[in-house]
Order: sequence, then C-alpha cells, then structure tokens
Amino acid sequence: MFTGSASGKSPVYEQAAEDFARTVAGAGRAIVYGGGRVGLMGTIADAARSASGKVFGVMPQVLVEGELAHPGLTSLEVVPDMHARKHRMSELADGFVALPGGAGTLEELFEVWTWQQLGIHAKPVALLDVDGFWQPLLKMLDHMTDQGFLAPQFRDSLVVASEPEALLDALSLWQAPAAKWGAGSKN
Repeated sequence: MFTGSASGKSPVYEQAAEDFARTVAGAGRAIVYGGGRVGLMGTIADAARSASGKVFGVMPQVLVEGELAHPGLTSLEVVPDMHARKHRMSELADGFVALPGGAGTLEELFEVWTWQQLGIHAKPVALLDVDGFWQPLLKMLDHMTDQGFLAPQFRDSLVVASEPEALLDALSLWQAPAAKWGAGSKN
C-alpha cells in the first residue's frame, strides 16, 4: 500500500484510510507498506492493527533513525535505502494500492505499474479514488492513451474504485495484461 506521510487537508482522507485498512484486515489480508507512523501511513497501520490485522512495514535505515517508524507493527523490516524498500515491498505484496499521497506515492505507484507493463511482475496495481482525488491523474492517463503514449490495455489494467469493498472485489477479478515487450506484443 502506498500513501502519504501527511494526512491531507480534508478529514475524508483519514476516514478513507481507516475504512480501507479495516476492510483489508476484515478480509483476512495483510498490509505491506512503508512502515511509517505519520500521516495516512500511520492511520492505515493503526486502523488495521485495531481490527486485528497484520501490518508489515519496510523502511530505510535513515527514516528509522529519523524516528518515523511505527512502533506497533506485526513486523518492521529495515533496509538500506529507498530502492531496497520498494524492491522488498514488491516481493512481499500480492498487489499494490495507492491512496492519496504526494510525490513519493506517485513515484511508488508509477514504478510498480511500469514493472507490471514490462512483465517484471504480474500483480494488480490500483487506486482508491477517495473523493475524486485521482481524477486529474486519470484524465492525464486518458490523454496519454489518446495520444498513443500509453497502450489501452495498460491504461485498462489500472484498477480504480472509490469504495474499499469494490476495490478488493476488482483486485480479486484482475487479469494481467500481456507484457509490453513480450512475444506477440503490439506495443
């Protein structure tokens, strides 16, 4: 799960993070995230743990030293740097969900989505569209598709839902697209 180390200006973001974390925990699924105690990251961890969910954090040493690590996780794995963090999170996760966040959330989202397109993994990538937060990005992705820079099957592979249950249902039905440069690809 990718989300902000800030909580955002509207209380709707924290509520959505809590609802999503409780829904994931209630479905018997674990959460893998960046290990932070601040912002929506902390909200997710707290809500999932309060619902008896398992929460696994992966955090670079420099952020642990900055006292940003959440103290109440099922486990916290400390890695050397941000690259190792993303790699380890991708190994642990069955899929990827981005909630509202900033530049770091976007960077993580686009990296795992690109890996999916290249066939590095065959795991779903999704957006929880809280109060229309992702709509400007989705409009840009549609423009990229219209202009021939993003193949329609990859645009369509991005799961988007505004409610936690709907998102989990869509993730369970998701089918991997053919890799961009795989055999028989027209990309």
